[in-house]
Amino acid sequence: MEHNNKFSAVDFFLYLGMVAALYVSVGSILALLFEYVDALFPDPLEGGYRSFSGSIRFAMSALIVAFPLLLVFTRITNTRARAEEAKLNLAVRKILLSLTLFIAGAVVAGDLVVLINTFLGGDLTLRFLSKVAVVLVVFSAVFAYYFKDLKGYWQKNEGSAKMVGWISGVAILVAIVSGFFIIGSPWVQRDMRFDERRVSDLQNIQWQIVNYWQQKGAVPATLADLQDSISGFRAPKDPATGGAYGYRVLEAGVFELCATFTLTNEQTSNTVPWPAAPQPATKPGARESIDENWAHGAGEVCFERTIDPDLYPIRPMKQ
Repeated sequence: MEHNNKFSAVDFFLYLGMVAALYVSVGSILALLFEYVDALFPDPLEGGYRSFSGSIRFAMSALIVAFPLLLVFTRITNTRARAEEAKLNLAVRKILLSLTLFIAGAVVAGDLVVLINTFLGGDLTLRFLSKVAVVLVVFSAVFAYYFKDLKGYWQKNEGSAKMVGWISGVAILVAIVSGFFIIGSPWVQRDMRFDERRVSDLQNIQWQIVNYWQQKGAVPATLADLQDSISGFRAPKDPATGGAYGYRVLEAGVFELCATFTLTNEQTSNTVPWPAAPQPATKPGARESIDENWAHGAGEVCFERTIDPDLYPIRPMKQ
């Protein structure tokens, strides 16, 4: 019927939603696969430990939301097009799909420029080749699907469209599940955050003890001695149990800090261990990366510290 050829707000928002979900899905799967490549081929030049947790979590989250929306919008638009063949000729449909193909080509070119530039700057060859393969495979699939979509192929071949949907769904599911092998489950993530907090607390306490030493010429007898009503410092406690951290004076200028960890420091740091590089000194109160200085296993671990009076001299009292 003639009115089926008319542009409608429903058609516009359906195709706009589909294209938006597509962009987010493609960007997220590329980011996720790039992180997997970096984890698979670590670069010693980046030094120490590199955390993949934050970037992988974000890419997984975006993909979990955007890809189902893409499937839903695609199914609805295809169903409407099969029911009303005139919708295949909607101007908004052709414009958005053509724009998608153009943007796909532009992004491929841009990504390849960035990858080649990184490679020329000394990036690992295997990393470079793997990421180029990822870009070409992902965008070839997107380009092939939406080029056929522009011609109305999927609307006329419902069986093929469903098969592509299932295949892409399984591929995305595999990509998402693979991330848990690197960052762990949400429960493991929480344990990691507790352990990271414990290390951060011990670092803070350590610097307060060093400052106490420089001011008074001795380490505190107990952590309660560090309490300062002016600065507001109070020795932190274990975030999970609320218990005090272990502290013991071994001899003059030598002390021990203890905490009970849930995981090992390799698990806690959410990292792939790489050849260690020298780490810059950390200022008192600042959060530093977990390195050998704070390496720990699961269970109770104590860290013995000896204050070097040459590095941390006692400050003379002002008269």
